[in-house]
Amino acid sequence: MQRSGSLSQIVLVLYHVAIAACAKLLSGGTIIAFDQETEELKVIRNGSVLIDGDRIVSVSDIASPFDVPAGGRTVFKTMGSNTTLADYGSRYSALVAAPLFTPDDLYISQLAGIYEAMAAGVTTIVDHAHHTWTPDTSAAGLRASVDSGARMYWAYTFQNSSAEFGIPEQIAQWKELAASMTSNLTQLAIAYDDFTTNPTGADTLAVADLIRESKSLLTTHHVEGPWLLGNSPEDLHRVGVLNSSTPVVIAHAAFLDVRGAGLLRSTNQHISITAESEMHYGHLHPTSHLIMDQASLGVDTHMTFSTDILTQARLWLQSTRYRVYQNTIDRFQVPAQNPFSVNQAFLLATRNGGLAVGRKDLGVIALGAQADLVVWEGRSPGMLGWTDPVAAVILHASVGDITHVLIGGTFKKRDGRLVDARYYDEVQDRFLASARRIQKVLKDTPLPSQEGSFLTGTPYGYVMQLDAKRGEGTGYGPSFV
Repeated sequence: MQRSGSLSQIVLVLYHVAIAACAKLLSGGTIIAFDQETEELKVIRNGSVLIDGDRIVSVSDIASPFDVPAGGRTVFKTMGSNTTLADYGSRYSALVAAPLFTPDDLYISQLAGIYEAMAAGVTTIVDHAHHTWTPDTSAAGLRASVDSGARMYWAYTFQNSSAEFGIPEQIAQWKELAASMTSNLTQLAIAYDDFTTNPTGADTLAVADLIRESKSLLTTHHVEGPWLLGNSPEDLHRVGVLNSSTPVVIAHAAFLDVRGAGLLRSTNQHISITAESEMHYGHLHPTSHLIMDQASLGVDTHMTFSTDILTQARLWLQSTRYRVYQNTIDRFQVPAQNPFSVNQAFLLATRNGGLAVGRKDLGVIALGAQADLVVWEGRSPGMLGWTDPVAAVILHASVGDITHVLIGGTFKKRDGRLVDARYYDEVQDRFLASARRIQKVLKDTPLPSQEGSFLTGTPYGYVMQLDAKRGEGTGYGPSFV
């Protein structure tokens, strides 16, 4: 299912790992820690991290002197490789997908997607869970999130899916689910996208009341410019949900203006830049680089592209450098310095994800922080010879270099394999069965025609097609779906 919002990860570059039976000691490597006093990254070479339960209890610049005994993918994957946001809305969006998914399809798709993210080093996920079409699909998505073992903010999407299961019924189910929650890692959150088009309606006011009463994290999509899809910080502020007591994650925030940026800073709320999505679909991010102090990184629809935050950080770093350099070059000047450092990109991918969900104990390696760790193999072909570990991760590493992933001090990936590998084999088979059936329906459905105007009334515009072959109109080539 569509996954949007903020994802955070903590990165640790190590040569050796030693594990104790009850506590865990990771020793002998280079640690990218966070100094809470200076609020800067701190590199510790040949150090160690001691984990007790789900917390980091020691970050040392001394390696252990003794030996420690060993103790949302979706079924649409690759089908949207050349889509725009308009294509997505009419072919792959939640309401289009609703009749294709059984609760079991939903459960297995959600679970497989979370496993994919964890294997890629993602430790915290804010899931804008569009799959709340029925009580059963809603419960299936939440159950898969809990069963995955990831740190999840599962944001129940309030949407009028049908006359029988509209927003009043969904709010009632949300309260039932909240009352029965027992997971330490999965938290029930809220997603809503109708703040602009229905600012004073009964549904919006009821959702706003629930946000204020529960103080649960809220996520929404803000895409303006010619898209006119709303949900700006100003819209959220008008209904009284943009405040400093409830974490708010605004996905994309494309075309954010000065007033919106000021509101984010005054209420300490964050946007989620999904760099690959915004370039792929065409909603872009013309002002997001001006609000990075209130930004984190996200993935969005990983049916279409990568699930990992590393790719998002790298794409955002280099595309932002291009944007700022272009301004200087267009004035016939030579850039005097690099505008955007790897350290800042690293913070966006790690610490800022934690800040976005209101958690200073996530996204950092520091005393008392949650033991959510990603271990990279520093002697892999891509990283061999590194001296700056931050640059090694941001510019040279791949997800294939990730050997271990821990969430709350528990291994989720170890020695390059998911800990639940045997169970994952069963997940794969169940997922592929759902995928084959649902993909067949989509293959037999004609592509929508993008003529006239977008659903908000903005006219479609001509887009030049670029070819890697000589000749006129050679086009994309054949489809291999």
